[in-house]
Amino acid sequence: MILYLDASALVKCYVEEQGSHDVVRLIQASEIAGTGVLSRAEVVAAIARATRIGSISREDGELAIAAFEADWANLVRLQTTEAIIAQAARLAWQKGLRGYDAVHLACAMTWRDALQRPVTMVTYDRELWQGAQEEGLDLFPHEW
Repeated sequence: MILYLDASALVKCYVEEQGSHDVVRLIQASEIAGTGVLSRAEVVAAIARATRIGSISREDGELAIAAFEADWANLVRLQTTEAIIAQAARLAWQKGLRGYDAVHLACAMTWRDALQRPVTMVTYDRELWQGAQEEGLDLFPHEW
């Protein structure tokens, strides 16, 4: 299975949340796991927020960021090109997605088309999940 993970899914590997164990198991069982380069900032921002609101301690936040940075090299990192941004702009307009979510969807679709193989979008964002479903991507979680 080829996975494309957005930041809402990736952060579950570093901050214990509902679905964390599922995402970790899915990545371990995958053939390839990838994400857009924008996830690097998004995941660190989510960990920082969890620290600020007290969901995790500062020490745990620092450890989570260090673990994420160490794992970053193991992910296929899809670049944000002008073509990706143009496609994301169309998707944002057509599907009412937020900008970064549209970029994630454009990255996953471009990767699927380049590989000519199914790609499973792993996201815990309802609007992105629905957009990915409309575009024919496989999904995890399987139902919303």
